Amino acid sequence: MTKVNTKLDRRSFLKVSALAGGGMMLSFSWLAGCKPTVEEELGLPKEWFELNSYIKIGENGAVTLYSPNPEFGSNVKTSMPMILAEELDTDWKNVWVEQADFYPERFDRQFTGGSQGIRMGWTPLRTAGATARAMLVAAAAQNWNVPANEITTSAGILEHKASGKKANYGEMASLAATLEVPEEVELKDINDFKIIGHSKKNVDGQKIVSGKPLFAIDHKVEGMKYAAIVHPPAFGMRLKSFDKSSVMGMSGIQDVFPVNVFKDDYVQNFFDTTTFPEIIAIVGNSTWEVMQAKKNLVAEWEKAPETKIAMAGFGGNSMEVTVPAGLENSSSHKSRMAEFLKKPGTVVRKDGDPEGMFKKAAKVIERTYSAPFLAHNTMEPMNCFADVKGDRAVIYGPTQAPEFIMGTISSSLGIPRENIQINLARMGGGFGRRAYSHHMVEAALISQKIQAPVKMVYSREDDMSAGVYRPTYSATYRAALDENNNLLALHVKAGGIPESPLHANRFPAGALDHYMAESWDIPSNITIGAFRAPRSNFIAGAEQSFLDELAEEMGKDPIDFRLELLKRAETDPVGSNNDYDPKRYAGVLQLVKEKSNWSQAQSNVHRGVSAYFCHNSYVAEVVDTVIKDNKPVVESVYAAVDCGIVVNPDAAANMGEGAIVDGIGNAFFGELAFNNGAPTKTNFDTYRMIRQKESPKKIEVHFVESTENPTGLGEPLFPPVFAALANSLYKATGKRYYEQPFAPQLEMENLRM
Repeated sequence: MTKVNTKLDRRSFLKVSALAGGGMMLSFSWLAGCKPTVEEELGLPKEWFELNSYIKIGENGAVTLYSPNPEFGSNVKTSMPMILAEELDTDWKNVWVEQADFYPERFDRQFTGGSQGIRMGWTPLRTAGATARAMLVAAAAQNWNVPANEITTSAGILEHKASGKKANYGEMASLAATLEVPEEVELKDINDFKIIGHSKKNVDGQKIVSGKPLFAIDHKVEGMKYAAIVHPPAFGMRLKSFDKSSVMGMSGIQDVFPVNVFKDDYVQNFFDTTTFPEIIAIVGNSTWEVMQAKKNLVAEWEKAPETKIAMAGFGGNSMEVTVPAGLENSSSHKSRMAEFLKKPGTVVRKDGDPEGMFKKAAKVIERTYSAPFLAHNTMEPMNCFADVKGDRAVIYGPTQAPEFIMGTISSSLGIPRENIQINLARMGGGFGRRAYSHHMVEAALISQKIQAPVKMVYSREDDMSAGVYRPTYSATYRAALDENNNLLALHVKAGGIPESPLHANRFPAGALDHYMAESWDIPSNITIGAFRAPRSNFIAGAEQSFLDELAEEMGKDPIDFRLELLKRAETDPVGSNNDYDPKRYAGVLQLVKEKSNWSQAQSNVHRGVSAYFCHNSYVAEVVDTVIKDNKPVVESVYAAVDCGIVVNPDAAANMGEGAIVDGIGNAFFGELAFNNGAPTKTNFDTYRMIRQKESPKKIEVHFVESTENPTGLGEPLFPPVFAALANSLYKATGKRYYEQPFAPQLEMENLRM
């Protein structure tokens, strides 16, 4: 067993006396949704006893576990309680799971993003469960007058074998809740896990498929008004004036007014990203009526000048960010990026003498890769409910990062943080989009203005034309070979608008004596933000496509070539700041080689491979493409994943499958272009998404057996599939694909999608 100090996360163990009648401090809605079904073994308790922030136990042994992080499909609402239940040593059949609302005083890091939820919550959640179990044991020892170390627990039952005494957790919960929190507790040995590593169904599954109101867009209260927003028609423009009378006579319209999201002196943080800080709000009696009014509102817009934004940097430092003026175009983006690729960039890493190696090379291979802006397109449009009255505010909406928007809401409303309650709704998709929660500030300011509860809903066009996008990127890879086709040096120069995708210390850095990485970026007024596996989602495709082409030039099997490089990085690494473990990296390549029967593919199957490390996890993928009716069809995908201990295997595989399908869809079709600052696509009729019939016919996700603590999973399977698909298409069509999306190029070659 591992001993941990509970003081590491003291806020999780605030002392609370046992409260009768289900009451709870801090306005938690303890009984919301706690309605037993015929499948549940235990009925609703008459009394709940809180042992810590995460756990309360009823007198009948029922257990409610609170999932702290927002849920948007990554299944943390099931997997986090599984970790709690494991260390609590309770019976999963007796567990009810509730979504915790935002309470930073009680929970650490209530943030879903960066594939870090389980990784960061692993020890705190285990500690919370083990602490509650220790308090129950102490209560039983006191009640039975026996030594605590003689009491065992299993499936929610306390037992003292010597005396024959037994009790369920509920019988000791009242006393346990009054005891002091132990300063040190023991965690289970991983070999004793009974819940972790065993698949459990999504705790919201039945509610989702039966249409229960889990999402903020479903929320209604008496007297609630509805709001829509109107934003400038293009990036680089701002509001000049509007004619309120143009819509005030329309049915159901109550008011029209401008909204300034930020106070003039407010210092923004990274997640305060918002496309247009000044918008127009239309308030009325129904969503339909305010949407109709949007179409009729007469507004005048003007070009925005260059602006400077005060922004809080990491580490507490502040900086000034310049937002350039102008109406940008995708055509000029491409030409500007091409120019930057020809210029020297900022050298981020340099090993050996790469310049000298290129001068003496017998052959130089150079390839340039590019990808466009991408829209998030979450299925649930951006929305938020807000009720602001006086110096109090209640916000209920889909957000990945409540902590990052709380300060903004407080500043914009002029209300202290302690008077603002953010309640967390299940999100209908996120992918990084809902880490930027300006929609919550907008709804709150609208409610404050009208002094009534309001629900604000974006249209699909609002979200796509005033969105937060994946940047557009470009990268050039060069390799120097000698007369025997031995690899002498590698050089990558990568950048984008408005950020670079480069991860200079990742593979193949550390595997080559001579290596150089350069970075560049071009400022833009188009708002960008995190998109599933930020930056990795592009650079992995470029890097792994180039390695495949390089392996072919060198006459080597693409998997064997990667394994050779990784062996060098393991046995004789270059540099000391390589941020990957070459042995684990090689492990997923070896596993996918085995599971896909790499060397025994059928003659009509065209295979591509890719591997990448990001979010602390390692993934290798093989894509099998066949030609049917003169078009390429993705037949199968095999994935090997090393993400440490897998908490919920079926759910983990499902998440991997979703990432793979998402990646294939974006690789084939994803593209957002701009014309004079305005997106050229604003809905699904033009922004092409992958369809069910285009998904792989078979996906296998295999996990490396591991005793390492869990790492990321929601994002790591996404980046490798771009190159695996591109490499597979090359085998199928004889053409390399350097520019995303691939589908338009395939159509030009009469291989219609």
